[in-house]
Amino acid sequence: MNLSSTIKSIQDIMRKDAGVDGDAQRIGQLTWMLFLKVFDQREQDWEKDAKDNKTDYVSPIPDGLRWCDWAEPVKDAQGKKQPNMLADKLIDFVNNTLFPGLQRVNPDLGKKEKVVHTVFSESHNYMKSGQLMQEVIEKLDEAIDLHDFKTRANLGDVYEQMLNDLRGAGNAGEFYTPRAITQFMVNRLSPRLDKKDKVLDPACGTGGFLTAAIEYFNHQLADKPSPDDKRLIEDLIFGFEKKPLPHLLCTTNLLLHGVDTPSQIEHRNTLAKAWGDWDESKKFDCIVTNPPFGGYEEDSVGGGYPVDLRTRETADMFMALIIKKLLKDDGGRAAVVLPDGFMFGDGIKGKLKEKLLKECKLHTIVRLPKGVFAPYTTIKTNLLFFTRHKAKVADDADQDEIFATETIWFYEHPYPSGYKSYSKTKPIRLEEFDAEKAWWGTEDNDFTDREESELAWKVDFKTLRTEKLAEAKPHWARAEELNNQAKNLENQAKELRKSLVGGTDAEYRKQVDKQIDDLKAQYEPLYLKARDAKAAGDRIYWPIFNLDLKNPNSAEEEIHDPDILLDKYKKLLGEIEETENTLKSELAAALAHHFAEEDAA
Repeated sequence: MNLSSTIKSIQDIMRKDAGVDGDAQRIGQLTWMLFLKVFDQREQDWEKDAKDNKTDYVSPIPDGLRWCDWAEPVKDAQGKKQPNMLADKLIDFVNNTLFPGLQRVNPDLGKKEKVVHTVFSESHNYMKSGQLMQEVIEKLDEAIDLHDFKTRANLGDVYEQMLNDLRGAGNAGEFYTPRAITQFMVNRLSPRLDKKDKVLDPACGTGGFLTAAIEYFNHQLADKPSPDDKRLIEDLIFGFEKKPLPHLLCTTNLLLHGVDTPSQIEHRNTLAKAWGDWDESKKFDCIVTNPPFGGYEEDSVGGGYPVDLRTRETADMFMALIIKKLLKDDGGRAAVVLPDGFMFGDGIKGKLKEKLLKECKLHTIVRLPKGVFAPYTTIKTNLLFFTRHKAKVADDADQDEIFATETIWFYEHPYPSGYKSYSKTKPIRLEEFDAEKAWWGTEDNDFTDREESELAWKVDFKTLRTEKLAEAKPHWARAEELNNQAKNLENQAKELRKSLVGGTDAEYRKQVDKQIDDLKAQYEPLYLKARDAKAAGDRIYWPIFNLDLKNPNSAEEEIHDPDILLDKYKKLLGEIEETENTLKSELAAALAHHFAEEDAA
């Protein structure tokens, strides 16, 4: 029986247990058991290394609680394997000895202690049958031997199967990213081991991007890497994960990929950390992530964000954090998965994109087709690649702000021949990105080797912004002028109102009230006209940050897919409604001016 089939049979065993309810609990139960077995086998390696170096290895796990102490089968006199512990004692031991003991491990004693404590602080034993738990232990013993390279390599497939099973466990699928995507993004980000590039995934889920980074680093090692080389890779991998189950999966995943102490995989809500508490001196060379999109944070999260970036939408909050707090100021590189909604969105999304293009060089957007993340979502997604630059100050105080982004390249990733969509049985494959890799070029020469094609095109953002800014400025200047006029009149009204304080002369009050009303009749229409003038400028300027751009080099494809047609119909209805609301607002404002002028006359 292969490893994948073994894991499936373990889940079938757990389905018989009265205490295990649903996929999430089955995966959680299997993962903590798998973690202990994997950790125990790694400890055997560490003990051997210590013995070879004539030193002592001290386990972070208390005596009697290691997997080999209570779970690993023992051989009888005839050499036949027998359970380590009787079934009727097993559940009581796990609930009342194992878990309390592991939860009491002091995380301050060392990195390994921190890992063990973190893993078991929120893990649970759901099984109630000692007999069924023994059957699970027997299956794990038969199937998993990390000293066997083939087994270690195949465990990646097991993780994919476990993640697929999580589809039925609420919203857990949000942290799964296809392996082809993680490997391609890390490959293009190209973290350098010789430069000690620190890699972060601030929403690391089960560690797909981080394990891809580890594999990328491993390819940069010499044929016979030293222990110091391995430790260096471990020191360059960082991750934050909010949910306990994916955090546990990530920790185990990194153990399987040679990270001895994945203590830098922190179990915490990245977005809950106060904006001002991020250490400006501890930023990252490379950030690669697929932040959860479509979700919203609770009201207590993100209150300290700058006012112009304050939002509850999870993906937007992650982008603000990446741009302003996490990415190294000069040369920090990022690759981020974002949905189409971010690309065409305005409001906070528009402000975010303005900051992105101003403070970072957004050099490449790979537009993925529908279905890449099926069955978790059918939303179309994009891969954004950008580099952080030091803020540039204009030589002339009157000069426009300087934007780091001047040219944006787009690449439309096509379906393979014969495909109409991706699916569970037909996922996106890494070799599909060979064309992008061949086209990519290098940032060192500003991607001068790139050429436009049926799939690739570029946008001269610098020229576009210059032109639209010149068109918008007169409207904004007019708005500022009108606002200043209105404010001056309003201040005169305020001063008159102050003159009434303490006065008892009724005739004087009547005269002043009349003056105040006259001033109000003048400044209120001015404020309305200023608002309209600013809106006119905004309608010219802000659309330049719409990154939802269609491929200008491809013919319009005739679409018969009802889902795509329905999406286009819904989008069209939304645009019609938005246009109607704009016209109503402008008409109301125009009529308000008209009536205000009539009243003044």
